[in-house]
Amino acid sequence: MKRKRHTPEEIIKKLREAAALLAGGQGIEDVCRKLEVSPATYHRWREQYRACSEDTVKRLKELEKENARLKRLVADLSLDKAMLKELAEGKW
Repeated sequence: MKRKRHTPEEIIKKLREAAALLAGGQGIEDVCRKLEVSPATYHRWREQYRACSEDTVKRLKELEKENARLKRLVADLSLDKAMLKELAEGKW
């Protein structure tokens, strides 16, 4: 079976659906089969996204992207600073 990467929004929707099915009396194996994920994946998702809402996950992803962008900017500026410092000291 081909692996599929689920977005955090899809994971939260599937976890909500699983909670409804489990409340309806179905077993975990049946729920996982209906969601097309393994029981291990279901448990991992449940631990990871326990108290998250879709808005929280979206905001977290946005912050992670912004953080990565800012880290790249800091690295570039640090490199520029080091090069200018070498030029000013006459090591060029």
